Amino acid sequence: MPHHGCPLRLDSDTGGNARRRLLTVKGHVEGILRMLEDEQVYCVDVLKQIKAVEGALHKVGDLVLKSHLKDHVVTAGERGDSDGIVEELMEVLKYR
Repeated sequence: MPHHGCPLRLDSDTGGNARRRLLTVKGHVEGILRMLEDEQVYCVDVLKQIKAVEGALHKVGDLVLKSHLKDHVVTAGERGDSDGIVEELMEVLKYR
């Protein structure tokens, strides 16, 4: 993916929110690992936890994408980087 030299800039609220969500994901993943070692765990319960992790990661992705749009995409025209940003966004959207 092209890199345009723009660093990640999350305001403190967004950064804190992302961090809390990722710590929750970490806890869920650790819980899933424990569940997989327990023969008594119901498969559907594991699937629910996996879905919770996916949802939390998606929300963190939304936070980072929103920050990128505000901090980098909106100002691309001023920097003369519109074509590069469009190319970059097309690449990013493949993963969304």
